[in-house]
Amino acid sequence: MSSDRGPTLSFMSKRPSRIDLLELDIDLRLADLWREAAEIGEWNLEIAAAFMRAAYGKGYCDALTEDAPGSLCLDHGYRIPGRRAGAPTESQ
Repeated sequence: MSSDRGPTLSFMSKRPSRIDLLELDIDLRLADLWREAAEIGEWNLEIAAAFMRAAYGKGYCDALTEDAPGSLCLDHGYRIPGRRAGAPTESQ
């Protein structure tokens, strides 16, 4: 299932789009969370919020530990966003 609620695989062309490949890459990074989500019998707002926080935290940790910062963006043809003004750097 893609983020647009449509079944990605049945409509995917011979060459997947950038967003299709990005979604796949992110899904692979979140495989453990997807497995846990499949075991949840009854969803509610509290459980959904916990999974959203876990996914955000996983992404944050992945970004901090990348061998080449910004490689996820570059690998999928997206520009690396600039840092916010006043954001601390390693030397601060």
